[in-house]
Amino acid sequence: MLAPRHIVVMLGGPSAEREVSLRSGAAVARALRARGHRVTEVDPLAPDWTLPPDTEVVFLALHGTYGEDGTVQRELEARGVPYTGSDPGASRLAFDKVLTKRRCLAAGVPTPRFLVLREPRATLPEGWAPPLVLKPVRQGSSVGLELVDRAEDFAPALERVLHHDREALLEARVFGTETTVAVLDGAALPVVEVRPRAGSYDYGSKYTAGRTDYFCPARLDPATTARVQAAALGACRAVGVRDYARVDVMVDGAGRPWVLEVNTLPGMTELSLFPKAAAAAGIGFDELCERLVTLALRHGAVRAAPPVKV
Repeated sequence: MLAPRHIVVMLGGPSAEREVSLRSGAAVARALRARGHRVTEVDPLAPDWTLPPDTEVVFLALHGTYGEDGTVQRELEARGVPYTGSDPGASRLAFDKVLTKRRCLAAGVPTPRFLVLREPRATLPEGWAPPLVLKPVRQGSSVGLELVDRAEDFAPALERVLHHDREALLEARVFGTETTVAVLDGAALPVVEVRPRAGSYDYGSKYTAGRTDYFCPARLDPATTARVQAAALGACRAVGVRDYARVDVMVDGAGRPWVLEVNTLPGMTELSLFPKAAAAAGIGFDELCERLVTLALRHGAVRAAPPVKV
């Protein structure tokens, strides 16, 4: 057990996922207090946020822009304060779905065919036909996700996606079993199978109790489980994940894994999947939160990182 520390939990923030982040942060703060730590909650909604002078480590419970795109990580490095999760470069890479997919392809990690679109009135590109997926290049938690089942639905769906980001990711839709893999300190935890009761695993299904069923461990045979975990670990290595992440993976009818994205600050709410996977591995929520702090402290004081090369 970690000796008592003064831990700042950063939660809320300015992103579209503010409400979920507030819930994640509140749960983490309760867990760390239960382990005997002094916890201060800081909401960086305004740009002039400050940390208590005796802050020993920051637990990042932020989601979405600012929290997961490397911005707050770079600010904390400039202050020399240890923090949970990946460094600025890996955070920025993982938050950008296109950069992540390019890194995966270069590393031999399977990911669905894709194309980047920027014009809101673009027509369906040549060589592409439904069923397709459209999503913002830089958003999280299924924000702006659109499933395109008919060609006539493409244009309005693209316009909606581009309200969330200046670029849209067009992706071939993979049908099969939706899974997610929590990676903790270089090891893959039990795979979680995600099965929405209706429709797709969109923002509402993800954060509304009763709308999705979860199975952990996933109902996959051992060989498929191993392939899914290997793909998740490969994706984490490809973008340079540090300490922990959650990787979303589709498994097609032939048992082949397809990496969709890497989440460097996965949710920590009562419905979140990273804690579910940890629990299946015998790691309780309070212990998990403290373990993430321990990993952050292992890196010690930090310096501002150089710009990442992509």
